[in-house]
Amino acid sequence: MLKINMHEAKTHLSRYARRVKAGETILLCDRNVPFAELRPLQPPSTGKRTLGMDAGRIALNPDWDTPVTNAEVTGLFGLDKKDGDPA
Repeated sequence: MLKINMHEAKTHLSRYARRVKAGETILLCDRNVPFAELRPLQPPSTGKRTLGMDAGRIALNPDWDTPVTNAEVTGLFGLDKKDGDPA
């Protein structure tokens, strides 16, 4: 992994940008102390997410949908309890 100081980065930004675009990761340093990493972005996911892909990973308390919990949530959003309109 290439390490470059601020002055070098400012002087040759285009050169380092090309290297990052090509897939290289560069450590940006201040007086030879790394503080940032320049790396290519991950390409956006193009695939659709499968329904239920997190099944078994999420657990809700049995009382997650009780009238008391619903009233608390409604109060947090400043909604009227009867019709869901803002109070």
